[in-house]
Amino acid sequence: MSDIHKAAILLTSLPEEEAASVMGLFDAKQVEQVSIEIARMKSISVEDQESTILLFAESNPTVVGSDSVGLDRAKSLVQMALGKDASETLDNIRQSIEEVPFAFLRQIDSQNILTYVIDEHPQTIALILSHIPASTGAEIMAGLPPERQLLVVQRIANMGQTSPEIIEEVEQGLERRMSSVMSQSYENAGGVGAVAEMLNVSDRATERSLLENLNQEDPDLVEEIRRLMFVFEDIGKFNDKDIQTVLKNVENSQWATALKGASLDLKDKVFGNMSNRAGEILKEEMEFMGAVKLSVVEAQQQEIVDIVRRLEDTGVIEIDVGAEEEELVQ
Repeated sequence: MSDIHKAAILLTSLPEEEAASVMGLFDAKQVEQVSIEIARMKSISVEDQESTILLFAESNPTVVGSDSVGLDRAKSLVQMALGKDASETLDNIRQSIEEVPFAFLRQIDSQNILTYVIDEHPQTIALILSHIPASTGAEIMAGLPPERQLLVVQRIANMGQTSPEIIEEVEQGLERRMSSVMSQSYENAGGVGAVAEMLNVSDRATERSLLENLNQEDPDLVEEIRRLMFVFEDIGKFNDKDIQTVLKNVENSQWATALKGASLDLKDKVFGNMSNRAGEILKEEMEFMGAVKLSVVEAQQQEIVDIVRRLEDTGVIEIDVGAEEEELVQ
């Protein structure tokens, strides 16, 4: 008997309110897994119920028998446990228990689906989008040409009851065409992050040359690459001299906000390069500020990163956080 099955038996042995309270402690994936198990159960034997309750050293004799299992019971528990956030989990449970049209699309990336449906008739696209999660449908809709979007939306809005035979025919045709996609696993490759990682370990001459040339074609891309190449936490890898240079160019109020989300190592590095008095003032300012929104902290950290980058561009400091410290000779 699996742990999920045991949990399902235990939850169905509790009054609904108590079971929902327990389920409320689970994360969304756990709620989905145990709810699907409850939905699949037809009945619980007295022996299984007793052994499971004894195993958890907890008993509630008020709810027994098959009335407490099944799809309705699972839906009820999920709604009570997740409240307004229950819709997606309920949809996944229903998909697992019932035969939902186009259920196979839920395991496929929206961009892959778009590739296969973009040239379909608007009525066919409308039928497909009407049977998949709204978030996925929105992503696919955004990828359609504007004129096609209008036609699809009009057909979705005016769509009434559709023959099960037509739905099945469209579903089977799309599933056949996408069979190769469903049998493959994909990994993210390339991207701006990959460029930043390569440049981080390149020599400075190559990095500068490439970024300068690229800046003439796409300055926004260069800015994005530079932001990924050096992050706030990398300041902790600076030597004391460069840390002190950065400290001279950054206001205490900026550090007070930025260090709210910093690692202990970076905080120690910054405070260690301040005078005792300056460090105490900064710590007091941080305590006085109290809690700060993560978005504000990250924005301030990025401002300091931009200052560091400017210092690098003017030759005041040299950023080389990806390389080992070079040996010095007399």
